[in-house]
Amino acid sequence: MIIVNTETVPGENIEEALGVVRGNVVQAKNVGKDIVAGFRQLVGGEIREYSDLMSDARKKATHIMVQEAEKMNADAVVNVRFVTSQVMSGASELMVYGTAVTLSK
Repeated sequence: MIIVNTETVPGENIEEALGVVRGNVVQAKNVGKDIVAGFRQLVGGEIREYSDLMSDARKKATHIMVQEAEKMNADAVVNVRFVTSQVMSGASELMVYGTAVTLSK
């Protein structure tokens, strides 16, 4: 499955747009990691615990989106975008969406 954030796939022709596909994950913070992150915040620098949490959420959401595109027999997903939002204190949603397409053979 080809996944791009552009409107087209370089070197390929889009035959048909099949529709919007998406994947979303709601991740909650872990109390133990929250404590470590709080200490890290005092000294500055990357808060790796949260970076890892968001990276994991992106992977899971992308996997769900790809599964949805595969059900539509898509060859690629174009114009892919990521969106995050806070759904409650300590929990965020990460959503990825794009257009499933077939490519000319």
